[in-house]
Amino acid sequence: MLTAKQMQLLQFIHTRLQDGGVSPSFDEMKEALALKSKSGVHRLITALEERGFIRRLPNRARALEVLRRPDGTPVAGPATDAANVDAPRRRSVGADAPSAHTAAALAEAMSVPLHGRIAAGTPIEALEHADVHVDVPPAMMGRGPTFALEVDGDSMVDLGIMDGDTVLIERCETAEDGTVVVALVDESEATLKTLKRRDRHIMLIPANRDYEPQVYESDRVRVQGRLVGLLRRY
Repeated sequence: MLTAKQMQLLQFIHTRLQDGGVSPSFDEMKEALALKSKSGVHRLITALEERGFIRRLPNRARALEVLRRPDGTPVAGPATDAANVDAPRRRSVGADAPSAHTAAALAEAMSVPLHGRIAAGTPIEALEHADVHVDVPPAMMGRGPTFALEVDGDSMVDLGIMDGDTVLIERCETAEDGTVVVALVDESEATLKTLKRRDRHIMLIPANRDYEPQVYESDRVRVQGRLVGLLRRY
């Protein structure tokens, strides 16, 4: 799921590449989306890049390549099993046929709501009433209300947080520097990053050297929770 602006930008870039083979300039993208500044374009492009919808081509100005359509299907390249691009991921801890030990753990597990994908750009509150839950061992729960999110993207891989993982988030409104948090930017886009404060600004730092830290004025960022656990199915 993309935000309306992300989808609009992705479609605009894709159409321009199909029509002329050259991606639009930042000024053209700003004008097409009626944005006030190019910083908004930068943020949208970063979000699309982190989620694997586009990529920037090195050593070429204005070079963007669209990898996936808004529905997740590949635009071009090697044959891909489209059914697996956005295939439903696990909703419980353990394998499809759990062992006796796993079954016992699941019997004691606690159910927490799965609020969607952390890189989808949807405010957490908009997903409060999702009817999908995951089973979590009590030892992995936060001290306060806890919810789960699916990771979509590779911006935190150096911390061992992979695309497709399910992260457990304890609700909170503040966090110390160095904490991995769910941050809501401009009340519109949620992201999972390491928090760091600098003067009157907040840095949201990815754990992937291919991505740059995002810096915002402090009043543009709201902490919605901190990372307390991670679930992965092998």
